[in-house]
Amino acid sequence: MLYIIGLGLGNEKDITLRGLEAVKKCDKVYMEAYTSLLSFGLSTDGLSTLENLYGKSITIADREMVEEKADCLLLEARESDVAFLVVGDPFGATTHSDLVVRAKQLGLDVKVVHNASVMNAVGICGLQLYRYGETVSVPFFTDDWRPDSFYDKVSRNRDVGLHTLCLLDIQVKEPSWESLSRGRKKYEPPRYMTIKTAIEQLLEVEQRRGQSAYNEDTDCVGFARLGSEDQMIVVGTMRQLLEVDFGAPLHCLVIIGDTHPLEEEMLEFYRLK
Repeated sequence: MLYIIGLGLGNEKDITLRGLEAVKKCDKVYMEAYTSLLSFGLSTDGLSTLENLYGKSITIADREMVEEKADCLLLEARESDVAFLVVGDPFGATTHSDLVVRAKQLGLDVKVVHNASVMNAVGICGLQLYRYGETVSVPFFTDDWRPDSFYDKVSRNRDVGLHTLCLLDIQVKEPSWESLSRGRKKYEPPRYMTIKTAIEQLLEVEQRRGQSAYNEDTDCVGFARLGSEDQMIVVGTMRQLLEVDFGAPLHCLVIIGDTHPLEEEMLEFYRLK
């Protein structure tokens, strides 16, 4: 049996009872560690905190392992119970459909245990979830790669008055181009996009495209460490949020569309004074 278990957003205690029961009966436990992180994910004792609560040794599954060596994990699941832990929900912001498909092709039983995801946790700011349009991802720009495909999606959402959730880039265990050219992988330090960087890139694309999808005076909601005890939620214009120090990752951003009076009341609790 392969269990794919959502851990939620805050810390090791956010796992559901059903998820914890599944982990405890598994022979091998892996933790996905490349699309997100729990609030303890940047600390030195984060993994041991998980292991102490769950009573299991945990193997980190980085991007290379999941994308290139998943067969080893799946072969283990043919002989015993294996848990694959995912921050948030297994089918939330980052889906693990490929792993499920490959498991089912091998005839494996797969059980999924859901949990909170950024996709629904953003509701805390008061914007109603059914008034969101298509979610977009904002990647880090480089000197010669500045993609703007997200702009059209934001524009379409705003044309019909819908809010847009912007998921900000995370780069963990990314090989450097120089090392790849030499045939030996050397990994860059982890990078987590901030709200400031995201807004700067959004405004750069608006200036380049010039279709008035948004501007410096467009209201947004900035989130940091959503679901954690020290989460931060700030409402303001893009110009205002550029000046806010949101602290440690992870960050995400919502571009606000047309609002209902009840949404406006909730937003006021978080608005910059």
